[in-house]
Amino acid sequence: MTTILVADDDSAIADLVTLHIEKEGYQTIKAFNGIEALKAIQSQHIDLAILDIMMPEMDGYEVVKKLREQHHLPVIFLSAKASDLDKITGLVMGADDYMVKPFNPMELVARVNAQLRRSKLIDQSMEKNEIVSGGLVINSDERTVKLYGELIELTPKEFDILYLLASYPNKVFSTENIFRNVWGESYFGNSNTVMVHIRGLRKKLKEVENKNKFIATVWGIGYKFNA
Repeated sequence: MTTILVADDDSAIADLVTLHIEKEGYQTIKAFNGIEALKAIQSQHIDLAILDIMMPEMDGYEVVKKLREQHHLPVIFLSAKASDLDKITGLVMGADDYMVKPFNPMELVARVNAQLRRSKLIDQSMEKNEIVSGGLVINSDERTVKLYGELIELTPKEFDILYLLASYPNKVFSTENIFRNVWGESYFGNSNTVMVHIRGLRKKLKEVENKNKFIATVWGIGYKFNA
């Protein structure tokens, strides 16, 4: 059975979330601080985690940072922190989605279902060493990219950038992080190098023609892959 962790120091919110999640047929585990949440993830199989950010003992940011060292389960932040910066920070830290309190429980359930579907597709794709998203198929073994069945010719660095971003859907990578990961060198203000490669990728992926924005710019931060 699919198991979902609900971590929130407000027991009323935790109870409301678990009520709607269990109505969907999922099993839930509750935690009321960050330490309890991390222990639950480390000690048993969790398919998805819904985390508050402002929790005692350890906040949600730190929980995600630690769990990402070993686990790739989907994480949804459910928080009263509502600014755009808060949302961007949550996604940069490793969350897959972000909802603001007060929230619509049915919307939360819909997002949970969407993240679980995406996670299942990713698991299936990993068995074939492929990333599949919206008509785009990236094969890491063959180092090939197909868009709606058409083979797209990429340079080695373009492929590496695309594969890096697509391996962590919706995670925001700074220009510095992309450069370090792809070029394997120290970053000395080489933002133009990354920008040029991103521009080339977008052109080859026909983002304007197909109106598919696989690679999104997060202004002032960097880039992310739209799952």
